[in-house]
Amino acid sequence: MDTAFAPEDIAFRDEVAAFFDSAFDKDIESRLSDSDPAVFQPAIIEWQKRLFERGWIAPGWPVEHGGTGWDASKAFIFETERASRGIGDVSPFGLKMVGPVLYEFGTDEQKERFLPKILASDEWWCQGYSEPGSGSDLASLKTRAVRDGDDYVINGAKIWTTYAQFADWIFCLVRTSTEGKKQEGISFLLIDMHSPGIKVNPIVSIDGHHSLNEVEFKDVRVPVANRIGDENKGWTYAKALLAHERTAIAGVADSKRGVDLIKKFASAEVNGGTRLIDEPLFQKRLSDLELDLMALEFTELRVLASLASGGAPGAESSMLKITGTEIQQAVQELTMDVAAYFQGVLPKGAPDSEVLGHEFGPGAFTSFMYGRAATIYGGSNEVQKNIIAKAVLGL
Repeated sequence: MDTAFAPEDIAFRDEVAAFFDSAFDKDIESRLSDSDPAVFQPAIIEWQKRLFERGWIAPGWPVEHGGTGWDASKAFIFETERASRGIGDVSPFGLKMVGPVLYEFGTDEQKERFLPKILASDEWWCQGYSEPGSGSDLASLKTRAVRDGDDYVINGAKIWTTYAQFADWIFCLVRTSTEGKKQEGISFLLIDMHSPGIKVNPIVSIDGHHSLNEVEFKDVRVPVANRIGDENKGWTYAKALLAHERTAIAGVADSKRGVDLIKKFASAEVNGGTRLIDEPLFQKRLSDLELDLMALEFTELRVLASLASGGAPGAESSMLKITGTEIQQAVQELTMDVAAYFQGVLPKGAPDSEVLGHEFGPGAFTSFMYGRAATIYGGSNEVQKNIIAKAVLGL
């Protein structure tokens, strides 16, 4: 694989940099960094609309469905320039999860109805996979969908549903049959979150924020026309979606920015006249992390090149997910260590108080706490190892 940038790639990098420098202004940066979901959620939509207007909202989509048509190099450049400025990724549920399932398996009517609104960020999506008691063992899900004429009637619950409180739609795995293997009898439905019988219960996670929810369904009617593909074949579409999700979870560009910030913070941290970044033990931890990240980056580039050639993510997505999330946690842990005992003593902006310690401490604490989930969501890393053992090693 040739890793040198061609002149047209360098010109594209300059174009992307110029766009980010002008479009990602201080106002939207401030709102996106606000901890209040009522502030940053509208800001995410506004930022995504700016990307949409530029034609850069869906780098991974085919051109015929509104994608960019970029090759692996351009996709890599775009992600690197985004992350290097601390710009968060787009909300993945519509653009990186259900969108690819729709254009791969949806009917023409479903594509026409949903894809334009996903691209324009006119509708917000959430994911209905995990259930109480059915997380990593997703095939054991129990939410039932019973056929009643032209509708399904849904009863059950989903959990860990990110930003369901804002969602217009949820893509859901439901059980339409109890016959055969547990992977069979599952269907993939698109459900309007404003339907009667849906209740959203907030879950405050260990980082102190409300991003997660439980979603209850009580006699919720969903048109059969909102089913993706064939009845009882939803596991096929679910696996395709999870492959896209796990590839996106790797987060190489964001981890690279995290490493750069660690270097910056450690260079300013002095103990007894010695900078932290000059201490041998810290240097070894940092260099080990950088080597792992470099290896992951080249693996991701190979996967991106395969996707650009018309391939689909397979077991490679599990490798990206395992290593990517472990590296994310290592970055978060090392950042916390730099913050040392001062981290999170008082949250930034706490009333009638002064923030002690490093300015980045509270943010490091929040990322560290929420980041514990990274090796669980999207299919736990233990499950990913089973997938690799079966698909690659034939075990």
